[in-house]
Parts: sequence; structure tokens; C-alpha cells
Amino acid sequence: MSIRELEPDPAGRGLRVGLVQSRFNQDIGEGLRSGCLAELARLGVAESDICCATVPGALELPLALQAMAQSGRFDALVALGAVIRGETYHFEIVANESARGITDVQLNTGIPIANAVLTTENDDQALVRMVQKGAEAAQAAVEMANLLKAIKLTGSK
Repeated sequence: MSIRELEPDPAGRGLRVGLVQSRFNQDIGEGLRSGCLAELARLGVAESDICCATVPGALELPLALQAMAQSGRFDALVALGAVIRGETYHFEIVANESARGITDVQLNTGIPIANAVLTTENDDQALVRMVQKGAEAAQAAVEMANLLKAIKLTGSK
């Protein structure tokens, strides 16, 4: 049996990555961004191949991600933000609709999007998770961009 297995590829060299960051809960967004950028650099993504944009809040992330995905300039995208539970139902709406929108853009465009929008009960939970979640999003974006390239190459053989 000669099954071809596509191994995870964490090499970011030559990949073009777009980041969209929500400015709501800005300190947490900045922590997510710093973790993501540090990990992209560690994986070999050149600074000149990274583009960062900001939007007012989590509900605006999908539209900016869609514009980036449709531009043809990016191999992968990362959504950065934080939705922190308050005293109203608004938390559920923002968290769910943001996630749905991000997933829709990814599936409709074929551009992988790593979702690093934290949904937490309070600021402290977000602060503890932000840098690590940003790094994990960078890893997911790079791995998925490489996987999609490998799938295209496999299909042409």
C-alpha cells in the first residue's frame, strides 16, 4: 500500500500572512498580536510578508478578513481579538457571530484563517491566555497554508 501522508509543515518562509485585530479590549488584542508576530518570526515568516489591519470590534473582523482573502495577496490570515462576558446576552451574539463570520470567510474563499478571538469570562482569563493564543494562531495559519499548498501539489501529480 502506498498511501501518501501529508505531514504538518511549520515552515513559514515565503508565506504571506495577514492579521486583523479588533481594537475593542485593546490591551488583550495587543498581547495576542505580539504573541502572533513573535511566533510568525520564529517560523520564518518575513516581516515584509506580514500585513496588519485593525477594526473596531470582533463583529467587524469577518469583513476585513474577507477583503484580505479576496485580494489574492495572502496565503493565510489570523483573526485577533477578545470578547469578554458582560452582564447581558450581547456576549453570546458577538462571540457566536464573529466566529461564524470568520468560518464563513475561510470556507467561501479557501484562505485559511486562524481564529484567535478569545472568549472569556473576565479580563484576567484573557490576559493569561493572550500571548500563547496569538502564538498558536500563527502556528495554525502557517500549517494550514502549507497543507493547502501540499494538497494542490498532490492533486497535480
